[in-house]
Amino acid sequence: MPAKIVVLDGYCINPGDLSWHALKAFGSVTVFDRTAADQAALCASGATILLASKTPLPADALAQLPTLRYIGVIGTGYNNVDVEAARRQGVTVTNVPTYGTASVAQFVFALLLELCNNVKLHAMAVQAGEWSSSPDWSFSKAPLMELAGKVIGIVGFGRIGRQTARIADAFDMRVIATDVQQVDSPPYSGFRWASFEKLLRESDVVSLHSPLSPETRGMINARTLALMKPSAFLINTSRGQLVVEQDLADALITGRIAGAAVDGLSTEPPAENNTLVSARNCLVTPHIAWATREARARLLDGAIQNLAAFVAGSPRNVV
Repeated sequence: MPAKIVVLDGYCINPGDLSWHALKAFGSVTVFDRTAADQAALCASGATILLASKTPLPADALAQLPTLRYIGVIGTGYNNVDVEAARRQGVTVTNVPTYGTASVAQFVFALLLELCNNVKLHAMAVQAGEWSSSPDWSFSKAPLMELAGKVIGIVGFGRIGRQTARIADAFDMRVIATDVQQVDSPPYSGFRWASFEKLLRESDVVSLHSPLSPETRGMINARTLALMKPSAFLINTSRGQLVVEQDLADALITGRIAGAAVDGLSTEPPAENNTLVSARNCLVTPHIAWATREARARLLDGAIQNLAAFVAGSPRNVV
């Protein structure tokens, strides 16, 4: 009997520019663009194979799926799945640990360069005729900052953190990093390890690349923001929950730090009254650092390879 495969939330991974066709080699395929949290068990009814990105799969939902044998998380984070409940039920859970390294590191610098150069602000001013009415041949709306010689502190020195460091080195920035495992130091001139607090004190740019854990949740808060330079920028392309958003908003509003850019928030989509969205000198982007077509193609391919390995009896990337 062919497997019944259900994709619970396929739209963000594949809004139409990729193909689910490869999944059909493993059974019948039903793809839902989105699935409400309380509808997961209903949509997955009768499924033997389930693919999901962010749809919550708690123990009570899994208990309603007696035929389920496999959950493929289409992503790296798997906190949406009650892994222990799945294990007790005999369900294998996998994730895709590597796919977006280049895209996320690239996005760090898209955010940082916007903070440094205010490209959009200046382009819009030109469109509005402000340069045409200016008496000066070089027209500026805000101070500009050069990255060469600045210190970037990278919190979490895994794959994405290290790729970010490589780009920073190419910009002639000085790299310092903190991580639970301070090994395999890169060969950049002046690179050094530092404690989290020392990194915050010394960095002109702090870039977060830590996984979400009880230890890292809320690591950026009023106390740690107070350690940063008033001229410093904070970049977060990791989990929104690493940051206490009201504390960051307060720091920006009062000028305690110079600016911030975050790709995602603690609750997504955010509430309309989220103060960080409208805070001074803050860029908030809608969790898109990972979402280049190239990265999404690698992600989908990784999920399919995980499924193929499971069907062959040699599951990989099991969490």
